[in-house]
Amino acid sequence: MFRITLILLPIVATTLMGIAVITVLSMDMQAGWQPIAVASAAGFVLAVPISWFVGRKIVAKTGLGG
Repeated sequence: MFRITLILLPIVATTLMGIAVITVLSMDMQAGWQPIAVASAAGFVLAVPISWFVGRKIVAKTGLGG
């Protein structure tokens, strides 16, 4: 399951980081680069448990990687 999680992590992290950065940019904040960096970091941190959860579901459904 750990291997599946590592395969999913770049995909999930890129998606969540992109959503977070676009959200910050659409709010038209004039604070500089800090809100963008925080949003990107938050997206990455959220991606770790989500990737683990999705990997666990894939293993449960297919029986592979257990």
